Amino acid sequence: MTTIKVPDMMCAHCVERITNALKAADLAFTVSLEEKAVTIDGCQNCVKTAVSELEDLGFSPEVQA
Repeated sequence: MTTIKVPDMMCAHCVERITNALKAADLAFTVSLEEKAVTIDGCQNCVKTAVSELEDLGFSPEVQA
């Protein structure tokens, strides 16, 4: 599991946009508005795909070590 912080995730609409994009990319994930984070359950390629999707949506993802 890899956590990606998304500090500019502000509301339920942000969560919905992220959820839709990551579902379309066929990723296993959870989204937490409270923690402003997305957790990816998958390989490094899955994490790269998630980061790319988040950037495409206009977010500033930060992969946590």
